Amino acid sequence: MSEQETETRKGTIYGALAYSLWGAFPLYFHALIPAGAWEVLTHRILWTMLLCVVILVATRQIPALWRLLKDRQRLAYLSAASFFIAANWVIYVVAVMANRTSEAALGYFLNPLVTVALGVIVLHERLRRLQWAAVAVGGVACVYLAVTFGKPPWISLALAGSFATYGLIKNRVGGAMTPLQSLSAETVILSVPAVPLLIWITAQNEGTFTGYGAGHTALLVFSGAATAVPLLLFAAAARRIPLSLVGLLQFATPILQLLCGVLLLHEVVPTSRWVGFGIVWVALVLLTIDSLRSAANTRRRRRIPPAG
Repeated sequence: MSEQETETRKGTIYGALAYSLWGAFPLYFHALIPAGAWEVLTHRILWTMLLCVVILVATRQIPALWRLLKDRQRLAYLSAASFFIAANWVIYVVAVMANRTSEAALGYFLNPLVTVALGVIVLHERLRRLQWAAVAVGGVACVYLAVTFGKPPWISLALAGSFATYGLIKNRVGGAMTPLQSLSAETVILSVPAVPLLIWITAQNEGTFTGYGAGHTALLVFSGAATAVPLLLFAAAARRIPLSLVGLLQFATPILQLLCGVLLLHEVVPTSRWVGFGIVWVALVLLTIDSLRSAANTRRRRRIPPAG
């Protein structure tokens, strides 16, 4: 096996592990009940920050992080990104704890379509035919779900929109920061409101960090590792495998989340919602075909030597 094949194999394993861990999040956050969504958010922020800082100190990356944070423009982008990822985290936990995991999974199925739409609206990107078809089919799915729900699927749209916007902002930041540095910066920024929020929750006797057993306390503490580990695995995968493969692997997360909700958390999904999922999956198939075609064309162009 060549070195390139070995690296690709490693990257695929890392990616599969990352998306599998994200896919199991419904079980993890459901296990955190009776903690509320805001308490879970604060613990997730603070324990992730602590873990990241420890790793940065051990790898002597603190000065590099400090230099990046002193850049006011980058700090503004990171602050905006932090807001959207925090919104995404708390909406997701609310959905899981309210037994609406299927709506959360739908949000992550819609995310690639919303990302493409943002590329057109904000970055003025031009879409290929299959991309336009995928966005159109995705729009049909949202209209169908709104009609059958009696209202728009707000949880799904909020999750897809917040994560797609987060990705757009991170794209603006560029590659000057490693994933670890970026997550560290975002959690440091979020810790500013998280600390007083946790103090307020505790003062209102709504905190659950103590009084619910060592297992519950450990789960709240472990939320830092649960946040950081999949992200670092994903970063390791993204460096080793083609973007088209990353795109295919990402669908594992909402599929696993949906299975967790239906099979393990016994969530009832109406037939109309399954039809809505089916329409979204048609859109994702179109988007995947386009992505694979584009990747194949790119590889073909690279193999053709320049004329002359």
